[in-house]
Amino acid sequence: MTSCRIVLADDHALFREGLKMVLAQRPECTIAGEASDGFELLTLLKHGAPPDLVILDISMPRLRGIEAIREIRDINANIKILILTMHRDEHLLCEAFVAGADGYLLKENVTKELFGAMDAVLRGDSHISSLMDQQLKDSWVKLFREQRVMMPGDKLSVREKEVLKLVAEGASNKQIADSLFISVRTVDHHRAKIMEKLNLKSAAELIRYAITKGFVE
Repeated sequence: MTSCRIVLADDHALFREGLKMVLAQRPECTIAGEASDGFELLTLLKHGAPPDLVILDISMPRLRGIEAIREIRDINANIKILILTMHRDEHLLCEAFVAGADGYLLKENVTKELFGAMDAVLRGDSHISSLMDQQLKDSWVKLFREQRVMMPGDKLSVREKEVLKLVAEGASNKQIADSLFISVRTVDHHRAKIMEKLNLKSAAELIRYAITKGFVE
């Protein structure tokens, strides 16, 4: 691997510290920045020198990793993106690749596969954790990228997913409006559209959906 600038995005500071200790084994790797949530990550990328690689979790506060991937692609399409997550879930893996991820690695296998995954995505290949079905790498990834398969979660717009996550985290409409720089009335509109699109009847159903889809842990 040639010199590589890396940005880490994970809401657990202790995990980021552990990851930096692992990455320290590769002197050519430089930690160019850290973020504890999706919005912080996007701010870092918009105002700093572009990294070669972003390593991010799916379940982060305020903005989920899946939505952050799409935003990263808009900021700089050349940045490689490696998901590092606890979720061994095929639907989330599919969402990640459809959004534009280059690799999907499980945290439980990070010490064995991290450098191999990094090398793969940096040279333009994909990587899927060996703990998940190998057939996904052989056939599904190609299908996702060529045909842009739509997953059920794609019924929601990026903004609706941001609102859904904040609702599931217990934020009030006023807090959501302040976080997203929109009006409370707009938040009400987004909540209504989310319930309608997902055919949900109560706040409890909405929270169960958010947990199932990895918006919150």
